[in-house]
Amino acid sequence: MNWTRPKDLRAQVQKLWDRGELLAATASGASTFPRRLVLKVPSSSEMSSRFDEVRTWIAELRTTPHCRFEMREFAHRVLGVNAVPDAAWIDSADEALAWLGKRRDAMLFAALLEETRERQPLLVDWLAKRSLRALDIAGEWSHLLDIVAWRQAHPRPDIYLRQADIPGVHSKFIEAHRGVLAELLDRVLPPDAIYATAAGIGQFAARYGFREKPLRIRFRILDPSLVVLPGHGANDRELDIALDAKSFAALDLPIRRVFITENETNFLAFPPVGGSIVIFGAGYGWDALGKAQWLGRCTLHYWGDIDTHGFGILDQLRSRFGHVESFLMDRATLLSHETLWGQEDDQVLHDLPRLSSAERALFDELRDNRIRKNLRLEQEMIGFGRVLAALAEITGKDLPNGSP
Repeated sequence: MNWTRPKDLRAQVQKLWDRGELLAATASGASTFPRRLVLKVPSSSEMSSRFDEVRTWIAELRTTPHCRFEMREFAHRVLGVNAVPDAAWIDSADEALAWLGKRRDAMLFAALLEETRERQPLLVDWLAKRSLRALDIAGEWSHLLDIVAWRQAHPRPDIYLRQADIPGVHSKFIEAHRGVLAELLDRVLPPDAIYATAAGIGQFAARYGFREKPLRIRFRILDPSLVVLPGHGANDRELDIALDAKSFAALDLPIRRVFITENETNFLAFPPVGGSIVIFGAGYGWDALGKAQWLGRCTLHYWGDIDTHGFGILDQLRSRFGHVESFLMDRATLLSHETLWGQEDDQVLHDLPRLSSAERALFDELRDNRIRKNLRLEQEMIGFGRVLAALAEITGKDLPNGSP
């Protein structure tokens, strides 16, 4: 039979809790009770033909706690007039909470609500919309309100998160709760106290006026004749330099060519090349490099994996430097390393408008899985001899393995 059972009624009330509706009513003050539940009852023919089962069903419903039933009369040709359930109601939020065993949670939420109304009334609306999330972080709620109040009192912090002097709160706590803090701060801060162009958890500090850890650019000098640091030339294979983006942008080096590679071993093993440097890339995002205007006068070569993400990164880099050329990201290189092919887990599926015709053709083959499903060739799989041959073709000079 498909008649509503007590467990079905409770499941309907559980959905009210899972959607946050029970606690939301507490925060908003707008009650939705009494609330009628869906009750599927026996048909008239079933009442007559299966009356014993109907009586058992009625008895079971009558044992249901916290639920009120409206009854109607049904006349049986043998047993006479009987009362059967016709509608089921939950009369109050308290009855619903008691049925689910959530009264203690509701009391905790009421305490959060009272504190919030007193300290940050603009966040009551957030509590109404995110009531279950609020319960999850109830133990940290007071500290979160402390952070919100501190930020309101410091409209232009211009310090690192570590320097925020909030009793009982440390920087790791702020970092661990950036997601919820962003939701809270966006609600209480005036628009001119938020840097709207900075979005997402990764830009939390910038969005709310804190200093960010400087972006660093790591590079090696490939020209044996060029001395950047006293006593260190490119022949010093241990010379590995990292500068903040501002310092890198201020460099004045006699460089004509720049190679960018995503693999650290390739970065460290990259052979000497006159008038050149190699940069250790950082995947998607080129804000740091974009500040170095002098790169615009250099020939740029990007070496990434031969997969959809490799071409996606290349496309993004060209949004900063339109003249960048790909390096060892061609079909011939891919096919000559078939025994070393791997698999890309999550492909880029959108179009990449900044690819050359040859790059776009290979990208389409990879994206459409025409060669093999989710095909990928990682750059570190490419033999070093092929790297030297490609460099010789670019520079017009033979580059013996490991020597200038």
